[in-house]
Amino acid sequence: MSIIEAREVVKDYSGHRALDHLSLSVPEGHVYGLLGPNGAGKTTFIRILNQITRPDSGEVLLEGRPLCPADVERIGYLPEERGLYKKMKVGEEAVYLAQLKGLGEYEAKKRLKEWFDKFEISDWWDKKVEQLSKGMAQKVQFIVTVLHEPRLLIFDEPFSGFDPVNANLLKREILALRDRGATVIFSTHNMASVEEVCDDITLINKSRSVLSGSVAQVKQMFKKNMFSIRFTGDAARLSAPDSRVTVTDLTAEGGGVCAALVKPAEGCEAMTANDLIRHLLGLVTLVSFEEVLPSMNEIFIKIVEGANEKQA
Repeated sequence: MSIIEAREVVKDYSGHRALDHLSLSVPEGHVYGLLGPNGAGKTTFIRILNQITRPDSGEVLLEGRPLCPADVERIGYLPEERGLYKKMKVGEEAVYLAQLKGLGEYEAKKRLKEWFDKFEISDWWDKKVEQLSKGMAQKVQFIVTVLHEPRLLIFDEPFSGFDPVNANLLKREILALRDRGATVIFSTHNMASVEEVCDDITLINKSRSVLSGSVAQVKQMFKKNMFSIRFTGDAARLSAPDSRVTVTDLTAEGGGVCAALVKPAEGCEAMTANDLIRHLLGLVTLVSFEEVLPSMNEIFIKIVEGANEKQA
């Protein structure tokens, strides 16, 4: 079931088309990556979800019905541009923001204490926001975004400014929220994070959706029938004239073990992975055999640069 469905959404700003008949479907209970270069239209779509602006045509459905202003209370939104009242005390402001999301003071304080302990920032409760580092302030904003336990969470570049340890903490919490039933829309330029946390993605380029699917499906779409092998034996046999494979990046690892990238040779492209394994076992002794899949970063660059070259 889809929690969010966009149908042919169009949005124009002063002659510029920010979204051009955008359609996408966000499965319930998934982490959904909303990807694209700067200016692609991601922020415009997020603003529509948060009722900050409305589409000029098309529609957005939440759980099968048109999105309406009251739905904002069911959404947790962490924008890329953070903002806290710097002169307020951390705990005081967190309680205030929680109350704006409908929590009573007692329940807000109870939940905040649990989250502050988990994020190891309890000692900052009575300090002013202006004393917080950027990373500390982002922890506070993350907490108040998820505190009222919304079913739909939208994170725009949530790892910006975090060191690797705290970024990893945030990734674990995002996955835990998903596992407890939340749906997460995750907008980022960090493709490594996409591989670690996203179940599905849509890539928007020049206001249009150009690629959608699960991360696994997308990687399969762009694979090059390349395999990474480690082996023992005579490496020269892999490159013999009668060999049915093309070999690149051959290296000696030591102890008689070599590594290489192999793919079916020209004219042998119909070979399956099993065919390839059987052929290789006739030439060398395999230690490991693994399909090489492209990274999301490679796919992102291929799609966006390819579109730019066509337009040029």
